[in-house]
Amino acid sequence: MSKLNVTIGGRSFAHMLFHFVLTYSNWETATICFSESFESLSEGLQNALWELGGVPHAHRTDQLSSAVHQELGGRQSFTDRYKGLMAHYGLAPEKIRAGQAHENGDSEKSHDLLKNAVDQELMLRGSRDFACREDYDQFLRMIIARRNSSRRERIAEDVDGLAPLPARRMESATTVRVRVRTSAAIRVMKNDYSVPSRLIGEIVEVRLGAESLSVSYAGTVIESHIPRLHGEGGHRINYRHVIESLVRKPGAFAEYQWQDDLFPTSRFRMAYDLLQTSHGSHAVKEYLLILELAAMENEMAVDEALRVLLDAARPFDSYVVAALVRANTCPQKPRDVCVDAVDLSSYDALFEYAA
Repeated sequence: MSKLNVTIGGRSFAHMLFHFVLTYSNWETATICFSESFESLSEGLQNALWELGGVPHAHRTDQLSSAVHQELGGRQSFTDRYKGLMAHYGLAPEKIRAGQAHENGDSEKSHDLLKNAVDQELMLRGSRDFACREDYDQFLRMIIARRNSSRRERIAEDVDGLAPLPARRMESATTVRVRVRTSAAIRVMKNDYSVPSRLIGEIVEVRLGAESLSVSYAGTVIESHIPRLHGEGGHRINYRHVIESLVRKPGAFAEYQWQDDLFPTSRFRMAYDLLQTSHGSHAVKEYLLILELAAMENEMAVDEALRVLLDAARPFDSYVVAALVRANTCPQKPRDVCVDAVDLSSYDALFEYAA
């Protein structure tokens, strides 16, 4: 869907759709996703089945790697996880042959028509920008509902042939166990995520969903709803996870693999550069104390204090920044409020008038 140039809050929204189509009635539904992972496949398919209210006889897919894998000798078979999903719903798995997209012709055409319909509606709307993802999702559902409204008779026939849904949905998330490296990061699906540095060397359990992941240690959730990275070689580093370790060993800052992630805003970077000029070899220690203040107190307050100090163009250190932050965030002393005694004579006069 990236060619449609949809933006959320002015920022590019690179995404895909899991598009589900019944090939007789052409009833369709879609789920926003960001990769062709098994988690996206499972969530999209299950969303479709539960919205439909029943289970067709079979599910046909193309050569999606999360459903089909290549064996030695060029043979193909379904992945174990995909077979498990099919078994949970009583669906017969089917796949088209490699390079034979026409075998999925009805669905392929539906994909094209849906994207064209979305493009047309975006042009009529006059803007491709949405305030939030929920607004965009509602926009897509409006289009799909309108397209389904012309298929009511055939949909009724399709529904008559559906098998009942199982008692519950199948878990879509993947659970893996990984060791926390010395960089206070874990590697999951060839991407790196930071975790609290106190877990270095420990084994943690990662629950990987279609769009986010959570990290647990000894049965307790340590981090939840971390946005999932797609592709390979990416990283998501939270400086709050590593600052405690770096303050104890500031020498590690220079060699930290993801040093750029230790500058939350451009002002933090500017402050570090200025500290290098004014404090020389002590610059790293001073900067890390400022970063620790942002983690422990309030990042926005520290950023504002840095703005004031940078505008003043005079040397400063972590103590000056801390003093300014606390002076600006210290709650003001409540004012004394004096309330004059109420004169009830006018109320007495009202009674006399009524009498």
